[in-house]
Amino acid sequence: MAVSTLVAKTPLILASASPRRLELLERIGIHPNEVDPPHINESPLCNEKPADHALRLAREKAGIVHARHQGCFILAADTVIACGRRILPKAGDTAQALSCLELLSGRRHRVLGGVCIIDPEGTLHSLRVTTIVAFKRLTGGEIASYLESDEWRDKAGGYAIQGRAEAFVRFINGSYSNVVGLPLFETHTLLAGLGYSGENAP
Repeated sequence: MAVSTLVAKTPLILASASPRRLELLERIGIHPNEVDPPHINESPLCNEKPADHALRLAREKAGIVHARHQGCFILAADTVIACGRRILPKAGDTAQALSCLELLSGRRHRVLGGVCIIDPEGTLHSLRVTTIVAFKRLTGGEIASYLESDEWRDKAGGYAIQGRAEAFVRFINGSYSNVVGLPLFETHTLLAGLGYSGENAP
């Protein structure tokens, strides 16, 4: 069944440089009026917990973009991969990606999604979503092949579940779209609850 386009009288600004988040929103008929990446320092604070880190970054991104688009809906998000209290990086090189995959191999990890919406009145609304993902035990050959694909580049935890890495996932509990980059059910529910909806809303 086709998804109706979500209509809003007030513009929606997506505070993200991630093409995946835009694609996810468009899957459910939400088409932001503008994409305005905030470009913030995403380094964790000293002793910052992974869940707090994800939510803080989402709020910071939203706040920066809100200053440039007051009177609009601002949507920002951040995705953090965590093993215990350890926050895995967005893999920027092969060594980082290899370290992440070796750590995730045969283990469960958490994908923490922070979502923040600032409404047209300037009020901040945020939530956190946790998805549990378990990888199979990866062989050296599987890791080497995945590294050659270059799919891991700039991905949190060094993998993209929506790509070849989906073959590594033996168990998932929670929102799949959260692992891709944005928890769609929770985001849509929050937007609709704030009045970003129309007669054709799903």
